[in-house]
Amino acid sequence: MKNNGNLTQKDLQKFKGLLLAKRNELLGNVNSMESEALRRESSDLSRLPIHMADLGTDNYDQEFTLGLMDSERKLLREIDEALERIENGTYGICVGSGKKIPKSRLEAIPWARYCVDYARLLEKGLTREEESLGTPSFANPIDDDRDEDSDYDSD
Repeated sequence: MKNNGNLTQKDLQKFKGLLLAKRNELLGNVNSMESEALRRESSDLSRLPIHMADLGTDNYDQEFTLGLMDSERKLLREIDEALERIENGTYGICVGSGKKIPKSRLEAIPWARYCVDYARLLEKGLTREEESLGTPSFANPIDDDRDEDSDYDSD
């Protein structure tokens, strides 16, 4: 097993428990939202809105629910990837820089993939987020001096 960012087995078990509890909560939320959406879709036709404002409200509610479900699914993927990092011995190590993620950050966000410094670089657009989540990339910052149009003629 790898370093795990200097976390003890007790720490890893604690974080695994937190991740599993959050995962179960999110699964319940997503299942509940899906059930509610299906129930609304299958309701009888007499409940169709007649006024345009009612139709707009129904559309907004549906879009809002779909957005929430998408966010919850993304978080579920992040949690699953964190659980995978626990299993493969890389939990607690920044996926972007390879540095240790402080325990206080993991306590606040147990599915954290990045240390604070690397997360700031991502927010500022100074580095790229890797396509393959959960696999340490130790990516280099983006080279802002490169010319993206250099392959094209400037006629």
